[in-house]
Amino acid sequence: MRILVVEDQKDIRELLKSNLEAECFAVDTAEDGEVGSYLARSNTYDCIIMDYVMPKLDGCAACKEMRSNNVSTPIIILSVKSEPLTKAEVLDSGADDYLTKPFSFEELKARIRALLRRPAQVVDNVLEIDDLTLDTRGHSVKRGDRDIYLTRKEFMLLEYLLRNKRIVLSRGNIMEHVWDMNMDTFSNTIESHILSLRKKVEFPNALKLIHTIPGMGYKIDLKK
Repeated sequence: MRILVVEDQKDIRELLKSNLEAECFAVDTAEDGEVGSYLARSNTYDCIIMDYVMPKLDGCAACKEMRSNNVSTPIIILSVKSEPLTKAEVLDSGADDYLTKPFSFEELKARIRALLRRPAQVVDNVLEIDDLTLDTRGHSVKRGDRDIYLTRKEFMLLEYLLRNKRIVLSRGNIMEHVWDMNMDTFSNTIESHILSLRKKVEFPNALKLIHTIPGMGYKIDLKK
């Protein structure tokens, strides 16, 4: 899944990015509300985390601009301000949640999970197909009784495939949700990760699960 972090304080921005990446999210960052709003309107994100006080556009103004341009991505606003009127202003601007600084990263993760559990985007902790299982909380993958070690990016790719099982995902779909905006769109990174993933989760005499659909993309399914 892909998250946008909009925060003008470099140390907080980089800390959030590194911690979220460790949780197997692809993360883009912006250091002011104007750039953050532009990225949110130009890309597909699963969640946006945004500071309240920022240069150029504050969190509320950026949030209003996103919503007026039909960006429906869940938004969490971070702020040192804890007054009820400030929280009301933030929520009225279109944000989905509000977290007061300082905060624990565990609480932020819980709030992200809570937003992603909303009906339009239900998120399960354990994903499976055939005898292949992926536990997003435990960061573990198994096929039958065999534990499988995946790199962080392989784990993210498998999670995205499993969340969209039986759906053909284009190269663009995968790029938007598994990689951040720094990826070279002309590289063969996706193809090489698909190949590596197949080698790790598909064994001799086991059902083939990851399929290439020529001219369209990839899907995970019990049959092609």
